[in-house]
Amino acid sequence: MVQEVGRIVVKAAGRDAGLKGVVVSVLGGNRVLVTGPPSLTGLRRRAVNVMHLLPTQFKVELKRDAGDDEVLKALESSGLIDYMRRRAEISRW
Repeated sequence: MVQEVGRIVVKAAGRDAGLKGVVVSVLGGNRVLVTGPPSLTGLRRRAVNVMHLLPTQFKVELKRDAGDDEVLKALESSGLIDYMRRRAEISRW
């Protein structure tokens, strides 16, 4: 479920924990390319292990390897801009 282009995910580990992003590409080997885009959520484009991501119920229509502008337009057309701006609560121990 995480490994599909357009899926909105929450970063659950690392310094970006709690930030939301969109899967842009599947790299293989349990890694996906995720972007925020940075102007919206603060999450930079990076390769992430799927074990560090929590999938959400939301998905946007994107082409593989879409740019940040295309991702932003897809989020606007889906009405998910306000949802993406809110940081998720991730419990840390």
